[in-house]
Amino acid sequence: MKVLEEERGAWAVLRVSGELDLVTSPAVRQHVHDAVAEGRRSLVLDLSDVLFCDSSGVGVLIASRRLMRSCAGRLRLILPARGAEEGSHVNRVLSALGVRRLFDCYPDLEAATDARAATGPLTA
Repeated sequence: MKVLEEERGAWAVLRVSGELDLVTSPAVRQHVHDAVAEGRRSLVLDLSDVLFCDSSGVGVLIASRRLMRSCAGRLRLILPARGAEEGSHVNRVLSALGVRRLFDCYPDLEAATDARAATGPLTA
């Protein structure tokens, strides 16, 4: 698992790749906490390259949502461009658990960080 950080305007972007599971999810959690500690209140988790996600990974996503909401922040997830239509692994897991509706999901980084928000989040 790898997490790369970048900035896109007002957004902190964490690009996660590999597996998001019991072993790797604490690292993602720490990156999210570090971003908030640095004063970032707009966060994008790019999950386009996540090949596997278990309940620990889902727990990190839910905890990240809770943390961002507690500090009046925003959290957006990126699922593959056709994720809502064809279903990425993360999309399928979130949908199967009934928690996908909790997240604002976008098809790509451009849509997720668009200041005008011309394209809304993907629907479940």
